[in-house]
Amino acid sequence: MKKNFTRFLLGVFCVLAFVGHAGRVWEIPFVSVLDAYLYDARLRLTMPGTVDDRVVIVDLDEKSLAEVGRWPWGRNVLAELVTRLVDDYKVAIVGFDVVFAEPDESSGLRVLEDIGQRQLKGEPAYQKALQGLRSSLNYDQLFADTLRGRPVVLGYYFSNLTNAAKSGALPQPVFAPGSFQGRPEQVVSWKGFGGNLPVLQNAAQSAGHFNPLVDFDGNSRRVPMIVSYGGAYYESLSLAVVRTLIGNTQLQPGYPDQSGGMEWLAVIGGDREIKIPVDDSVAALIPYRGRERSFPYISAVDVLKGRADKAQLDGRIVLVGTTAPGLMDLRATPVGSTYPGVEVHANLVAGILDGSIKERPGYIVGIEALKLILLGGLLAFILPQLSPIRASLLTAVVLITIVGLNFSLWSSANLSLPLASGILLTLLLFALNMSWGYFVESRTKRQFTELFGQYVPPELVDEMARDPQAYSMAGRNVELTVLFSDVRGFTNISEGLDPQELSQLMNEYLGAMTAVIRKNRGTLDKYMGDAIMAFWGAPVADSDHAQHAVLTAIAMQKELKMLAEPFRVRGWPELHIGVGVNTGMMTVGDMGSPVRKAYTVMGDAVNLGSRLESITKQYGVGIIVGPQTRDLLKDQVVFRELDKVRVKGKDEPVAIYEPLGLVDDVSVDALAHLKTWQHALRLYRAQDWEQAELQFYNLSRLAPESKLFQLYLARVAHWQKEPPGADWDGVTTFETK
Repeated sequence: MKKNFTRFLLGVFCVLAFVGHAGRVWEIPFVSVLDAYLYDARLRLTMPGTVDDRVVIVDLDEKSLAEVGRWPWGRNVLAELVTRLVDDYKVAIVGFDVVFAEPDESSGLRVLEDIGQRQLKGEPAYQKALQGLRSSLNYDQLFADTLRGRPVVLGYYFSNLTNAAKSGALPQPVFAPGSFQGRPEQVVSWKGFGGNLPVLQNAAQSAGHFNPLVDFDGNSRRVPMIVSYGGAYYESLSLAVVRTLIGNTQLQPGYPDQSGGMEWLAVIGGDREIKIPVDDSVAALIPYRGRERSFPYISAVDVLKGRADKAQLDGRIVLVGTTAPGLMDLRATPVGSTYPGVEVHANLVAGILDGSIKERPGYIVGIEALKLILLGGLLAFILPQLSPIRASLLTAVVLITIVGLNFSLWSSANLSLPLASGILLTLLLFALNMSWGYFVESRTKRQFTELFGQYVPPELVDEMARDPQAYSMAGRNVELTVLFSDVRGFTNISEGLDPQELSQLMNEYLGAMTAVIRKNRGTLDKYMGDAIMAFWGAPVADSDHAQHAVLTAIAMQKELKMLAEPFRVRGWPELHIGVGVNTGMMTVGDMGSPVRKAYTVMGDAVNLGSRLESITKQYGVGIIVGPQTRDLLKDQVVFRELDKVRVKGKDEPVAIYEPLGLVDDVSVDALAHLKTWQHALRLYRAQDWEQAELQFYNLSRLAPESKLFQLYLARVAHWQKEPPGADWDGVTTFETK
């Protein structure tokens, strides 16, 4: 025992670290990440994967927008939609995953009233005619009258943004202030809300918020069944739909004892009682049935025009929402990265009715801490005394038992218990004991340096070697910034020099550019002839990767000017380069074949960076950056928007920008010219050709050498002769790389 005392103490320390995490004294981020991953894996493995036709989603999809018109639709159209659903198709209830916060003035009623007051001075005949039209033109009142007496639940949202607005009206709270006083509830609290117009809220039977909780990884796994605002408590959209569907219900909190926290919400109506399991935030786990479209979808326009199948809607629960990308109701979930928000609520409605929501009560914290103490203490004491083979067998048995018991409780008892802590603690104690006596740190660092030294700059290898476990060459998706540069007119340059001189020129040029990249913590990916590719943010994490990349691009242009004089003295031509910089999600890792591999980046964001470099010559600028790079640095760097382009291989247009310098370094005159340019660009996109031409002409007089201004003057001249049409989006399409 004495010789294993140090190992035992290290094991106890590991146990205490995990117990502290389980007891929420502190957080171990990786454990949280793995727990979320394992929860998602269990969910995907056990979800039914079938379509539940009890809940139907009436979709404001692209087809509906194309036939009816862009969103928002007039409330008269929505009134017709509700009438169709309830009266014609006989649905049981309609829930809106939409908020109606602004008055509908599309009928022109306000304009007619203004004409009557200002121009006709209250002329009686006009006022009489207008009065007869008022009821049919007041679309909000028309919609409200349609809602009244029909089983309709409206949606609204809460917000915690700074200076969060309070607009519209809230429904009656389900619990009064002070209802949970003395209880350990941690109900989610909000500062502001976006509610429906009072006339609509008062006419609807009920309303519920549609705010899911977004976890640290951006995924929505829970929805708070009740939330707090102004001391009172409000229900979710899914809960409001179920309560309205059952009718005349009571909502009661469920407590297992006099002092404990809430473990369920009971919906009691008539002889029926439904229990909804909630956690210590009074949130319910979303019981996803499967991936997108686990419920029937019907286009809203098909309902409006009577084309929908009545058998598919009769007696069903209907949720009205959208899958159209432009309406921004797509969420990241464990079952899909762009999952319709309305289907989140559909899963909850179905789960509440089925009783299939997993339980995660507050007492699980104590159970998990106790489990780790017993399990960790046992392993910390026994493993040091076992041989490697026996220790391996014991560890395998413990892991199988942990996973098997957890999965059994998940499937049979509907309990969602943490899994990552037990697995990681077991593996950690095993690794600690197996590595004891071996000089791990020095050996790991030596191997690490040999592995990464061939891919990344030596300056970063030393930094990485301080914590080698934090880095891996395995492929992963992460937000990075990539840079491409290329020498302009390199073919002509190479033809004008003999091979030895060309080699010397390129060595000096590439050496100078590489030094700039390394100085700014960049990872040099590769040389491609006269082109350079580098990226920032991997393998060493860099929260300022976009800034370092843009500063590198600016510094490369300055360094090139410094090379001009020594090149001239040696009889070499002056070099000019184009640089493209783009930020986005990329796959980074060790890629290649068994013959040769390289630590590199791949993905659409990388391809766009390459395209941006290639079009610098089209605009006569040295640097072009993508929109995400600009968004990350707009408060630090002054940018000039050059155009909106559709590059080869990409259907979606993107805005492109030229960095002019750091905010503090750009002169007042340059800012004035930038303002003039921005005004000219707005005129150009508004098809005000004469004014745009005048502005571009004035700019070209100030900078006659600028290719950019001449380019836009030529475009204006072209469009004046051949107007693009009213549907022109101002986007320039490049058909070549």
